[in-house]
Amino acid sequence: MSSDYLDKFDNILELTLFDKLDKANQIATRNIAVENRFTLQELRIFIESAIDLCTWNEESLISNWHHWRLSSDLTGREFKKWAFSKLEELLLKLREKENDYSGRLAKNPSYRNQKITTLQQTADIKIFGRCPVYSNATLCCNLQTIDAVKNCGFGCSYCSIQTMYTDDNILFDKHFGKKLDAIELDPDKHYHIGTGQSSDALMWGNTNGILDDLFRFARKWPNVLLEFKTKSKNVDYLLLSDVPDNIVCSWSLNPDIIIDNEEHLTPNLTKRLNAARSVADKGIKVGFHLHPMVVHKGWQNNYQALIKNVIDQFHTDEVVFVSFGSLTFPKPVIKKIRSYGIQSKIHQMQMASNPEGKMTYPDDIKEQLFRHAYESFKPWHEKVFFYLCMEEKKLWDLTFGESYEDNKTFENTLIESALKKIAIPVQ
Repeated sequence: MSSDYLDKFDNILELTLFDKLDKANQIATRNIAVENRFTLQELRIFIESAIDLCTWNEESLISNWHHWRLSSDLTGREFKKWAFSKLEELLLKLREKENDYSGRLAKNPSYRNQKITTLQQTADIKIFGRCPVYSNATLCCNLQTIDAVKNCGFGCSYCSIQTMYTDDNILFDKHFGKKLDAIELDPDKHYHIGTGQSSDALMWGNTNGILDDLFRFARKWPNVLLEFKTKSKNVDYLLLSDVPDNIVCSWSLNPDIIIDNEEHLTPNLTKRLNAARSVADKGIKVGFHLHPMVVHKGWQNNYQALIKNVIDQFHTDEVVFVSFGSLTFPKPVIKKIRSYGIQSKIHQMQMASNPEGKMTYPDDIKEQLFRHAYESFKPWHEKVFFYLCMEEKKLWDLTFGESYEDNKTFENTLIESALKKIAIPVQ
């Protein structure tokens, strides 16, 4: 092996996730890569695939590669080309099967001792703006967002928040209340504003007075539908407070098998629904988001049981809306998952690129997920507003049999439906 290649090899290693491999896999990967003179692209594919197989708790790539080496008479470039084709076949086969979480350890140990630090920031950073996933390529509700807190204390494996911040610092804006007071809206226009896009909306309670500030904002602007989106059970402050009528609390829901394995540090399904039930009992309207829906072994029965649980516990008069959405990964999220060194099957899935270049399920799988969920909610069809989050019009047509002409029509219909349900006049 020439010294030129070895020198170059050490340099290109730094452009990969090589340091995320354990010591044994690093040694084996180096030997295989040098023996087969991997290019940078081949090395990236090999290392990322090795990490994925480990993350998915499947047979290691090193073991598979040695098996392919022993089973083939090919040599040199011919063997390398053939082996990478075998790797592609292996990954495709694993992605096509429904993930089986049975028998897996719930909650990754690396998350159990997660430490976070709460900080107050004083920088002149805007807190009000458009939803970060807004797009004209999908039917979008035109949600506006208020960033009450930046970064999340939960550890959901699929969450895009993890790519926005580089550490475990939870940032509270020292001047949050003043910035809220400075927001000027059109009193003759209706708005849908969410607070759960840069962090969980309720897990911090009234820390630094953020809920009091938001209550005051909601009272100042009765033309705003203010949504607290959460996975938390922390609703004590809401139950003790005079909450404005135009505040809605919505819960992201998944079957417990997904919560246990992919939504680390979050309350289980029962605790989430109990929290929602206590909020609804106080007269606060609620909503539910089945987002992201995750394909796994037994998903049909698991989501149907979840939906039955919701229908049994809540009356349609209490529920403002229900949404469905699928796993959607900006590419940095997949890189982040690979860097964690945890067990996860969340990206062991069939992938297709959506109009924004993000990775998601192919449309036929989305159709199965959404139609199954919508049909399971059949008793609520004429009484609750249903919608898809960040999906193309064709999937609306396949799921609901209809879609909206454009984002503005969707936005207006959602807000009008919600305000009617919470008995706020719609002009």
